[in-house]
Amino acid sequence: MFLKLREPKICKGVLERLLQIKIDRIEYPELQKTISPFYTQKGVRLDVYVAGSDKIFDVECQTYRIKNIGKRTRYYQSMIDMDSLLKGTDYAELKESYIIFICLDDPFGAGLPVYTFERKCREDESVELGDKTHHLIFNASAYEKEPNSEIKDFLAFVRNNTAESDFTKEIATMVQEKKFQNTFLNEYLAIQLHERDVEERAEQRGIAQGIAQGMERGMIAGKIATAKILKQSNVDIALIAKSTGLSPAEIAAL
Repeated sequence: MFLKLREPKICKGVLERLLQIKIDRIEYPELQKTISPFYTQKGVRLDVYVAGSDKIFDVECQTYRIKNIGKRTRYYQSMIDMDSLLKGTDYAELKESYIIFICLDDPFGAGLPVYTFERKCREDESVELGDKTHHLIFNASAYEKEPNSEIKDFLAFVRNNTAESDFTKEIATMVQEKKFQNTFLNEYLAIQLHERDVEERAEQRGIAQGIAQGMERGMIAGKIATAKILKQSNVDIALIAKSTGLSPAEIAAL
């Protein structure tokens, strides 16, 4: 299923449903984007990195429980911001960003289907920092607790691979198509490789046979030359035949 987040249409639909926002457009997702600003720094490899006109999305799909997810989101956020700044963006122009983890299991153990983290003032939560960063962790194992039907259907699809809504059915159909395409491609490549392997083996056998035949002709020519010399020296034909392996008739014909 996660493969289909690479399709712009599906990726846009998933983001709009999970975040409950409208996205005007998305640039083609950069798959497995690696951000490493300096060679001395630890880089990050993002699963799906999507840029819109005024927003950036990093979608991470986790099929296993990961540790330190909070620090991981912190580092991913810093790398995304650094990547933007290195491209000449002033910090005031940094896009609104979303770090999204879609997990099969609960990384916090609190049983919530969605964990949303945004920076607010501890003393007065009505005061927001305004850094326009959002960190969301979706827990597919608690999909039944999600009140929003679109999010619930998607998380249920992630968890159980059962498509109930039109959107998840569309994803499932595209997944099957992609599997068929990959299977066909793999089988086609396997056939091509097999045929090429057969051709190479035939070529190798031909080369080996040619070498053997050449060596055999060389040995015969050597025997004939030796037999001629011995015959000219009036050596007995029977002795020449024994020495060279040629028949008396072949030696007599020389």
